Amino acid sequence: MPTIEPTSTSIEERTKQEPYLPPATQPVRTVVWVMHLALPMAGLWLLLANPERLDIMWQDNPSHFWLIIAVAGINVVLGAMINQASTRRADARLFLVSLVFLGTAGFFLMHGLATPKIILDGPNYGFDLAHPVGLLVASILAFVSALPLNERAARAVLRSQAWLSVGLVLLLAAWGFASLVSGLTPLSSKSPPQGAGLGGFELIGVALYVAAAIMMFQLHRKRPAAMLISLVTAYALLAEAMIAGMSHHNWHLSWWLWHILLTLAFGFVAYSAYMQFRREGTSAGLFDSVALSATVKKIRADYEAALEELVGHLRNSEESKVPIANRLAGKFGLTEAQAAVLDRAGEALANERELSERLAALVDTGNQARVGLPEGEMLAQGLERVRQAYGDVRIELVADGRFTVGEEEYSKQDFPDNQPLRREGKVIHPLTVKGVLAGALEVPVGRTPQDEALAATLASQMSISLENARLYQELSTLFRQYMSPDVANSLLADPQTAALGGKLVELTALFADLKGFTSFSEQAAPGEIVEMLNRYHTAAVPIVLGNGGTIVQFVGDAMLALFNAPAEQPDHALAAARAALAMQEAAEAIAEGMPGYPRFRIGVNTGLALVGNIGSPELRGFNAMGDCVNVAARLEGVADPGTVVIGQSTLDQIGPGATTQALGWLNLKGKEQSVNAYVLSALP
Repeated sequence: MPTIEPTSTSIEERTKQEPYLPPATQPVRTVVWVMHLALPMAGLWLLLANPERLDIMWQDNPSHFWLIIAVAGINVVLGAMINQASTRRADARLFLVSLVFLGTAGFFLMHGLATPKIILDGPNYGFDLAHPVGLLVASILAFVSALPLNERAARAVLRSQAWLSVGLVLLLAAWGFASLVSGLTPLSSKSPPQGAGLGGFELIGVALYVAAAIMMFQLHRKRPAAMLISLVTAYALLAEAMIAGMSHHNWHLSWWLWHILLTLAFGFVAYSAYMQFRREGTSAGLFDSVALSATVKKIRADYEAALEELVGHLRNSEESKVPIANRLAGKFGLTEAQAAVLDRAGEALANERELSERLAALVDTGNQARVGLPEGEMLAQGLERVRQAYGDVRIELVADGRFTVGEEEYSKQDFPDNQPLRREGKVIHPLTVKGVLAGALEVPVGRTPQDEALAATLASQMSISLENARLYQELSTLFRQYMSPDVANSLLADPQTAALGGKLVELTALFADLKGFTSFSEQAAPGEIVEMLNRYHTAAVPIVLGNGGTIVQFVGDAMLALFNAPAEQPDHALAAARAALAMQEAAEAIAEGMPGYPRFRIGVNTGLALVGNIGSPELRGFNAMGDCVNVAARLEGVADPGTVVIGQSTLDQIGPGATTQALGWLNLKGKEQSVNAYVLSALP
């Protein structure tokens, strides 16, 4: 299966490769949107094509005045908000867009104030020219703002923003003075009945608005945003308003049409801003989507830094999430509602992190509870890991049917049906072994139902681990009491090793029995016989095991031990000889204080033997068969009490340096060929 390599392609690069079509620019919605924009122009054509029947005259000076004042007021609010955003973000495009709204607001205010019979007695040129001039000035600003300004151009605009703002204010003040003070300038002169225009310059404004709308739409395609599409619509409606205003039929329906288009254009932007404000609860980021690419990147970097700070806090700190939310709210200008959302998100992330930590601790506890670890070590390891995820966790085990948690003592009766107890912010879960109370796990009360369920699961896991540890200890103790540790370990690790059968292995067999045991048994009481055997075997068994031997069986006073089976042992002959001498030394120390005790005699031989499990499916035992083992038994039979007799093959593997006394070639029972034997008295 091919791997997918991660890429660092930017959003704009991906957009260039596969243009993203947001809902507002899907084909069907685009057609509907274009039709809505085309309807005003279709209505204008119908009015102008049938002036006598459709383009009727309706003059209502107060309605006109308040309509224009309302539109100007909307523009002032929008312009001030966008200007505030441009100052906060230090963005040239936002500043230019704010001038579009503030400039149109100023000229519309001049147009409204010049409404006949409101402030002035009659119409003048200022009344007719204010709106086309204002729209033309705004079209230039809109076109420049839609350009993809580079860093140098953006800095130039920001350096000139004071001059541009002051220049716009002076232009509006001069226009107001010239058009509202009667008789001083041509603007205050009486206009012709059909009104006045810019002599075709309106078409330049229309072209600039169309170009600005297209550039804003392309920007919207790269990073879709409702505010961008509202600006595209507003610029398109302003272009239509300029076209409608070119008819110059004052107070006719065609004249009122451009007033309606102006209202719709700026009302649409205002409505979009209001809806976004309701969604976000703040005006801080209403116009961020309109900003230059460099500003948008910086905004994203700021938000990424905020997220990193929040995530870092959650990963590395156990403090309350409220302070970090407040700190980020102050740093990034978030509202109280946004800070509350951030706080809830932080709490959710913290809970998710805590849940993951507890699940990981649960898994690790299961992994650490390996069979074979002592119970105390297993519990200590599990408790250390659990405390990292659950906090102040305690484990108490039952002693004499009771246990103590804190200062309170508990017993089985306190946990009917093995249900947990709640005590002052703690939950005490019972730990059971084979259904019997074995202890308790105390954990802090969880904040969520998942915490409670995980704590109960943890208690179950600890109960299973505790039961396994105790079962293993019982089995291990039982095995090691009835068979050699090597055989027990082999069976515990791989039960298949208990299968019937065997294999040929070179080994060294050690046979030992007590010379004089029969006569001693005839004279001693049964208790004395058992005591004597136990004393000898108690001394001999650790010596054999300490030298790597495996004790296969005890038969009365006799003992058979194997070296190099089942566990491999490179120097098995030397290990067996060393064990034999040590056994004689230990037995001599025991017999010194007990004159009537018999003495060990030991035979050691090396060779091939069939080693494995011998018996039946119902009962079997680990043993070795072969000439090597038989010879060891015969050598033990010819040894004097307190001595060790070894065969030639054993001496060959021990190597030079051993102190021996040759016994010559011996004819042993059951052997057709004689065997060369030696009495071993010391090793190098």
